[in-house]
Amino acid sequence: MLPRHIGIIMDGNGRWARQRGLLRTDGHRAGIETIRKVMEAADHAGVHHLTLYAFSTENWSRPPDEVAALMRLFEETLAKEVDELHASGVQIRVIGRRQELADGLRGLIDDAERRTAANRTGVLCVAINYGGRAEIVDAVRSLAETGEDLRRLDESRLAAALYTGGLPDPDLIIRTAGERRMSNFLIWQSAYAELHVTPALWPDFGSPELEVALRDFAARQRRFGGVVG
Repeated sequence: MLPRHIGIIMDGNGRWARQRGLLRTDGHRAGIETIRKVMEAADHAGVHHLTLYAFSTENWSRPPDEVAALMRLFEETLAKEVDELHASGVQIRVIGRRQELADGLRGLIDDAERRTAANRTGVLCVAINYGGRAEIVDAVRSLAETGEDLRRLDESRLAAALYTGGLPDPDLIIRTAGERRMSNFLIWQSAYAELHVTPALWPDFGSPELEVALRDFAARQRRFGGVVG
């Protein structure tokens, strides 16, 4: 049994850098490079939907120079990778409050999404300036703005209005660096997802660690509903 969709909370870049006497920005750059390896490993395993937690709404509280470096990395990576991803048939989606991002980054995001919108080989969804609670609030606001009768709102209509509308819910959430919390990531969509925690820091995560997570998932007996006594 394989998950259709995996969400990954990419944690540990700073610790990885600190262990090596490097700058935190070096850890973030190493983490960006890991994304390509994990995408290829997931595709080889037969998983074609990935959502990666890159920058949360809370991350703006980090030191300004670190935030600026991360934003530059996002811009560099989009500019560099979009051609190859497009050629591979990967659809790029970016979720989060993009109106709060710089104009240059928003332009790159809009262009990447437009160019790859018709691709069907796989979906890479990147969460930037993302928060799960903010996503639900934004979905309700968007429905209200279109005149939706919120008294008649049901789960399927709200789910369709989320940033991830049209994507299958994640079956598996992976968190690296040993942390055991969801950190406001896909909190609606992951209601019935299985959680796999690995001690590997994100820059060290690769095909072997993904294989362990997939074996762990395959061994689970999934239950959809309340707690069974």
